[in-house]
Parts: sequence; C-alpha cells; structure tokens
Amino acid sequence: MRKNEGRTIGLFFKVSPEEMELIEKKMRQAGTRNKRAYLRKMAVDGYIVRLDMESVKELCKLLRSISANTNQIARRCNETRNLYAEDVDDLKKGYTAAQAGLLELLRKFASL
Repeated sequence: MRKNEGRTIGLFFKVSPEEMELIEKKMRQAGTRNKRAYLRKMAVDGYIVRLDMESVKELCKLLRSISANTNQIARRCNETRNLYAEDVDDLKKGYTAAQAGLLELLRKFASL
C-alpha cells in the first residue's frame, strides 16, 4: 500500500471463475484494466459511465474544417471583392452536416 494513499482498511473476498469472467467482461466494457479501481468504484458508486466520444471528435473535426473554409473564403473575398456561389454552397453543406452531427450527438446524450 502506498504511504499517502489514505486507504488503510483491506477488503478481501473470493469469486467463482464464472464471476471472475463476468467482472473482467464488465471491466472491458468500462474500458478499464485496473481491477482494484474498478471494484472500488462499483462498490462505492454502484455504476460507471463511459461515453463514446468518437462522434464528438468527428464533430470537432467538421467544425474546424468549416472554420478553415470560412477563413479561406473571407480572405479570397477581401482580395478579389468577389463571392462565388460555389463557396456559399460549400459552406451551406458544411453547416448542414455540422447541424446534423450536433443533433445526433444531442439525441445520444438524451438517451443516457
């Protein structure tokens, strides 16, 4: 035990092989490999929430792309004093995709 950990009471118990498989399966689902931390968290709180943040990452990439496109279009407009319909269409498509991604993300959060 670490000196400054603050945990001084040992808690020991045995499980069957089937229970151990189930614990390990749930640990994999929770995305953890630290058995002590997992068991302590489950004993104290009773649940672990793991969010799939892949859709958030993709939404952030999309928003960065839209921002970069907007900056390029603004720079070109300032240089040439022209705004092309293609540029506006590209921005509309990007914003539509971002809005759809955000709505899907909000639906996922609402279902939690």
